[in-house]
Amino acid sequence: MSVAIFAKAPIPGFAKTRLSPAIGAESAARLQEWLLVRTVETVFRSGLGPVSLWCAPGSGHPFFGALAERYRIRLHDQGGDDLGDRMLGAFRAQTDARPLLLIGTDCPSLEATHLQAAARALELGSDAVFLPAEDGGYVLVGLRRPVPELFRQMPWGSDRVMEETRHRMRRTGMSWSEPATLWDVDRPEDIARLDGDLLAALAASENVPV
Repeated sequence: MSVAIFAKAPIPGFAKTRLSPAIGAESAARLQEWLLVRTVETVFRSGLGPVSLWCAPGSGHPFFGALAERYRIRLHDQGGDDLGDRMLGAFRAQTDARPLLLIGTDCPSLEATHLQAAARALELGSDAVFLPAEDGGYVLVGLRRPVPELFRQMPWGSDRVMEETRHRMRRTGMSWSEPATLWDVDRPEDIARLDGDLLAALAASENVPV
């Protein structure tokens, strides 16, 4: 079972931009660093692999290089016109027979057990597995093979993504599983759910070490 992590570089004004009005661009970038490290560590605790990190705007950012050196993960550049194209590209790059789980870095509630449950769903025969987000999107998608219909002309960033995805899977006769629904950090109102010590560190302009 392979795992692909989609991540933005922790660049102020580029990462977590919807949070910038509430906590500032610098703190938003540091939050992205923390989320990225936590996601990678969660994946390795799950015991799944191999693991790849798909980077935006590209894999050349020093933070990505530090992660690759520390965790021995493969770096790839994200490519495509929109999020759907980029995600589909990752599934198509999976050239062996392994199913692939694809996750982002916005979900501090994601645990190793969630990844293991998603992997089991595919191993037991589901065509797809999703971990829906409370805001109407999803934080994980797993597929046994690429399915372009799930990624093209999708209303990304809206609260209709998971609903539309279910509609498309029903239409194509796919079987799928949803082991858990989680919360992610996309909007200013999500910040209150984060750990208080982390928020204090961000407010004090402390760096989050790799």
